[in-house]
Amino acid sequence: MKSAVETLNPTRVRLTVEVPFEELKDSLDAAYKKINQQVTVKGFRKGKIPARVIDQRFGRGAVLEEAVNDALPKFYTEAVNEAELSVLGQPEVDITELKDGETLNFTAEVDVRPAIEIPDYSGIEVEVDAVEVTDEDIEKSVEQLRERFASTSPVERAAEDGDVVTIDLEAKVDGEVLEDGVANGVSYTIGSGELLDGIDDAVKGLEAGAEATFTSELKGGSAAGKEAEVTVKVTQVAARELPELDDDFAQLASEFDTLDELKADSRKRLENMKQFDQATQAQERVLEKLLELVEVPVPEKLLEDEINTRKHNLEHHQLGQMGLTLDKYLEIQGKSAEEFETETREAAVKGIKTQFVLDELVKQEKLNVNQEELTEHLMRRAASSGMSPDQFAQAVVEGGQVPLLVGEVARGKALAVVVEKAVVKDTNGEIIDLEDEDEIEAAVETVEAAEGTADEAAEEKSEG
Repeated sequence: MKSAVETLNPTRVRLTVEVPFEELKDSLDAAYKKINQQVTVKGFRKGKIPARVIDQRFGRGAVLEEAVNDALPKFYTEAVNEAELSVLGQPEVDITELKDGETLNFTAEVDVRPAIEIPDYSGIEVEVDAVEVTDEDIEKSVEQLRERFASTSPVERAAEDGDVVTIDLEAKVDGEVLEDGVANGVSYTIGSGELLDGIDDAVKGLEAGAEATFTSELKGGSAAGKEAEVTVKVTQVAARELPELDDDFAQLASEFDTLDELKADSRKRLENMKQFDQATQAQERVLEKLLELVEVPVPEKLLEDEINTRKHNLEHHQLGQMGLTLDKYLEIQGKSAEEFETETREAAVKGIKTQFVLDELVKQEKLNVNQEELTEHLMRRAASSGMSPDQFAQAVVEGGQVPLLVGEVARGKALAVVVEKAVVKDTNGEIIDLEDEDEIEAAVETVEAAEGTADEAAEEKSEG
């Protein structure tokens, strides 16, 4: 076999392959054997029909077609490996010449990873938010904890903001009560916004036993997205009572003896959270700067596939679970269809560029992924998927996705290398040291967000 490569553009090549006919022998033998098992000829046992008889009865052309279909993938792969190409997607194959007993010639056009040059990235500088925890932040945190330990007691008065009401609901569309539109004994905190739009105004001012009717768009169920006439009946009004903010509360709500100790712990936890957010922000901004430094051609077919995948994930999985259509989602977001298309395309381009650049860095920096790093990543992905580590690992192995997970970790390590060499300052001008034992896994999460791979994995598991 002989092959040659012609570069059509930075992301697409044409392979020209010439195969001497003798190299088709194995595929021809397999073709005769396959046809032998599929046909019957009087006077011959099944599977024992001579080749000359198959040629006479069914035509040599049928045998050649079967043989070529069997051989093409093998010769294409050999040509790709010989040229050391990193191909993307399926090739467009054209058989240019097939002479029985002489030669098989074909061309294959296919997208390839572009050659990328990574410039010196040690001079990258980014600015991130300073880690500042105010007294107001502490008070808000403690107040949220206080809300969790609130108690309720029935009251004989009209419902007010903050009260917990027990209600019965009935929803009608076009005058008909929906099969799934009746709910009794629902507990609802007025002002929480957790149920239907308009319910707060409807129940405020009602005492136990009173009812009201209002119109609202249903968020879920069989009539999701439709306007419904909803009747709400209040069966009980209960006032929420918050515990006093003192040492007794600290002992009730935590392992601390005093309120001051509880507040000190809240400050420490908030600082840790803001430091994590700061590290994530640094990684995202370093990645953006890195992508600005590198010229990355994007294969158009790969881009269109990525755009379609992202749209499918959003429309059929994320929005589907929320009972929303794409049109309704865009209405809520205040975006036009054109804006959505533009944003999706930009996100897809960024995802592809991120993978190309970081994969090149993995090779350039000779980065490897050890078993501990892969296991840690697998554990996190399992937790986010709602599966046990064993279940997730089994699904990954059976789906042949181990190389994908290894690639994700490797790209995370590549980003961590770049972040380590970058200068990161906060808005106060202080240089930030981002060294952390979880830095690599945090970088993997940043890469996943840029590439959109977490959503794709979630889709694959839900379809599996």
